[in-house]
Amino acid sequence: MNRLFKLQFLGPLALFAATLSAELAARALAYAPSSEILWFINLKLFGIFQRSDAYLSYFVSVDGFQLFGLALPIFVLACLGLVARSRPLFTIATHLSAAYAVFLVASWQVGMPTLRQASLGTIAVPSGGLFVMATILGTCMLSFAITHLLYFRAVHQEIGALVRRLRRARIVHEPN
Repeated sequence: MNRLFKLQFLGPLALFAATLSAELAARALAYAPSSEILWFINLKLFGIFQRSDAYLSYFVSVDGFQLFGLALPIFVLACLGLVARSRPLFTIATHLSAAYAVFLVASWQVGMPTLRQASLGTIAVPSGGLFVMATILGTCMLSFAITHLLYFRAVHQEIGALVRRLRRARIVHEPN
């Protein structure tokens, strides 16, 4: 259980690391706008964060909100859950990281043109870091699943303890 408890940390950690990397790439591009490598990193690897930032800007127009307003608080909750060995904090962190990962995937599809005709030609996959998106989504869903598995184990143990107590109570209180 100790390994599984620590494995829950993987989703919020991957989400924070990817968001921090995307923010650093965007900031580096602001300082060196002629760098082809930074353009490639920003557009191809972390394009998912550009799309989600554009979608979020309709609601919150703060620079760095994805990092400081979403990923960092989720990561801090996960760190507190790890240090305090607190299931509720881990549960909140893993659920929020899974929700944020789903939001990233949903915002990745916003604005994508849809084809309404059948074609045997090539299908264009949207650029923007399919590997990054799959890693974030996979790790966050793994953490989410582990959280639920640990809760099911705890409930199973509680029910088992309750059944044992009831059996002992019947044995003691039943007349012969």
